[in-house]
Amino acid sequence: MSESSESTELLNKSVVKAARLLRELAVQPSTGATASTLAKAVKLSRPTAFRLLYSLERVGMVDRVNNNYVLGWELARLGQQAASYAGLTTRVQPYLDELAEEFNESVTLSAVNSSDGLDLVAEASGSHVVGATSAALERQVGRQYPLHASSSGKVLLADLPIERVKRLLPAELEAFTEHTITDKDALFRELAHVREQGYGLIDNELEEGLIALSCPVRDSAGALVAVLNLNAPRYRFGRDRIPQAVNRLQAAAARIAGVLWSDEPER
Repeated sequence: MSESSESTELLNKSVVKAARLLRELAVQPSTGATASTLAKAVKLSRPTAFRLLYSLERVGMVDRVNNNYVLGWELARLGQQAASYAGLTTRVQPYLDELAEEFNESVTLSAVNSSDGLDLVAEASGSHVVGATSAALERQVGRQYPLHASSSGKVLLADLPIERVKRLLPAELEAFTEHTITDKDALFRELAHVREQGYGLIDNELEEGLIALSCPVRDSAGALVAVLNLNAPRYRFGRDRIPQAVNRLQAAAARIAGVLWSDEPER
């Protein structure tokens, strides 16, 4: 039996469907959603969704408030015990290594945290020692960059409702270079552009001579869960390379999402 056939046989479809329901619940309002709403969102029949939700409710993975389902207390308890990014980094590292080798630059992955921020959780570097010439790119997993002055931050902000963005931003936007966007109206226009084009860009905004591109990574429910980022010094990476780099980042982001949230067995 081939590895692919064995993986297919090992895949429990009911568990996969239940996971899809849990991920969909995570993007629903805090008041929850009905079985019919969830079934439609994840493309399951209502009877199938109801059976799965009933089973999840019995073990505490979901709770039911009136006719609405919400994520359950047991799921929250188990989440507190989990290592936040250990499994994630192991599975995405090969894709970061591949991009870093192709562009010979620095590639990072930042995960969206519970505070509407980003945690840098994985990175890879090409043979160019970028960190030696750019203080902003020091190898420092766990570092958080300013949202308004980083390409990954722009992707995150562009995904949030405007009122939430206004609450999240400080009263005054810090200028890191003369090119940093410090006017909030200008930033909001930039975020609209990010939403339209599907990627974030900074050019001399966080540090003079630094250019960075970022693309969103979304789960099977469409929620933003991580941001894939390519960093390079401006003298080595011109704006003419942006289209190719964006295409490669978007393709890699899709592959990462497929590995993390695909309903198909790994090959």
